[in-house]
Amino acid sequence: MALSVRNNMNRLFGFIQKFNYSKRSLCTSVPPDIKASVESRVFSGIQPTGVPHLGNYLGALENWVSLQHQYPLILYSIVDLHSITQPQDPEQLRANILDMAASLLACGIDPEKAILFQQSQVSEHAELSWILSCLTSMPRLRHLPQWKMKSKQKSEGSVGLYTYPVLQAADILLYKSTHVPVGEDQVQHLELAQDLARIFNHRFGDLFPEPHTLLSSTRKVKSLRDPSTKMSKSDPHHMATISITDSPDDIALKIRRAVTDFTSEVTFDPDNRPGVSNLVTIHAAMAQLSVEEAVSQAKGMDTGAYKRLVTEAVVQRLTPIREEIERLRADRSHLESVLFQGTQKARQLATPVLKEVRHRVGFC
Repeated sequence: MALSVRNNMNRLFGFIQKFNYSKRSLCTSVPPDIKASVESRVFSGIQPTGVPHLGNYLGALENWVSLQHQYPLILYSIVDLHSITQPQDPEQLRANILDMAASLLACGIDPEKAILFQQSQVSEHAELSWILSCLTSMPRLRHLPQWKMKSKQKSEGSVGLYTYPVLQAADILLYKSTHVPVGEDQVQHLELAQDLARIFNHRFGDLFPEPHTLLSSTRKVKSLRDPSTKMSKSDPHHMATISITDSPDDIALKIRRAVTDFTSEVTFDPDNRPGVSNLVTIHAAMAQLSVEEAVSQAKGMDTGAYKRLVTEAVVQRLTPIREEIERLRADRSHLESVLFQGTQKARQLATPVLKEVRHRVGFC
């Protein structure tokens, strides 16, 4: 009798072990629907700071247009939630969102090939950000370079500025993105998204792929007045930055007054001749040449004559973009429609992912 009970207990214990192992496997292996969804997906975002400048165009937007033809699913977001880490005038923010939409469309973003949407209209971003923030330590955020830089500039940064890298991670992971085009200064923020994907998967079972960087091959465009810093919309010197809506006369004036040096010959030497090298970078990118080809075209020219050649290349590329932005700005309802349709598509992708996240965390 005792032996029979013992044998039955052993069989029951063996069954429980097998059940627990099977249950544990279901939690840690990639479910079939997750495997099927791990296709190449690209996500990137841009803040609605008005019309982009030349550095934005060459450093990000030109690459975004190219990626549309390389990946099956692309999402580009106007990340207005990120923009309010700095004080914003509500009316100006509304205008900037539409200006950014017009700029992206004019630069070549095709809503039939990429999902273009407004971040704040997909509430799943904010909820996933909160969940991920509960998996993120304060020291991890404190060591990110942009927090150090921006908090020093303002003496005291906001909580939103401190935690916005977590929102960036949520933006990426919400769509199970596999690739993210970033600049070199954003690589550490993408590493946070990779870490959070690993942490969530380890704690709650595999759900998120770890996203990979897509670094742009274009060199950074520098300020025309101070080539030791990158071109920026916030530069206090009006002549330092070329907007993609600048007129040909404005472009010519800014390039004519660009800082160079006392050597008339055109060479490419970023360390010793940053001003001239910046012009070569701009010329090569806008004329779709290699740096060597751009320098070869400048042979026999002094920097004054070369500036005219650079101006011609910039004006030729930006004129159709400027004209298209002006046309789109006049059709506000079209811009709103494009963003609305993109938001609907983005929400269709985001809703089931957040539903699964909520279930795994224990909310439902």
